[in-house]
Amino acid sequence: MLSKRSKYAINALVYLAKQAIEDPNRKVQSAEISSAQNIPKKFLEAILLDLKNNGILGSKLGRGGGYYMRKSPAEVNLAEVYRIFDGAIGLLPCVTYQYYEKCEECLDEETCGIREAILEVRNKTVEILKENTLEHILQTEEQKLKNKKDAS
Repeated sequence: MLSKRSKYAINALVYLAKQAIEDPNRKVQSAEISSAQNIPKKFLEAILLDLKNNGILGSKLGRGGGYYMRKSPAEVNLAEVYRIFDGAIGLLPCVTYQYYEKCEECLDEETCGIREAILEVRNKTVEILKENTLEHILQTEEQKLKNKKDAS
């Protein structure tokens, strides 16, 4: 399950990506993001710092300061965000990419049918998460809004 930290991070990033598209030079204060996305401010500030430390966001202090996208919305995918906040993408430690560990009870990893099935789930999950960039999310939202207006 997606943690609150990951969900809030995605919401904040989608908001910042929208702002960047409207005005690439705009810096957005955490209070604005907090209010617009209904995210507790203190919790959000820690999330934004993690995103900054991982090179997704930048920040500027002082008058006219705030957060901004360091990567384009097309470069930021959900797999990257998930890994920052929730760690491994895999149901078993033996199928994870960055957090591999051998399963204690496994007798032969090379012939383990369970591992093979879970590896397939992991690979499909990662593929879907990587396809879903901030840009893709924004395009999906825009299309859904258009369809909703057309239906009215």
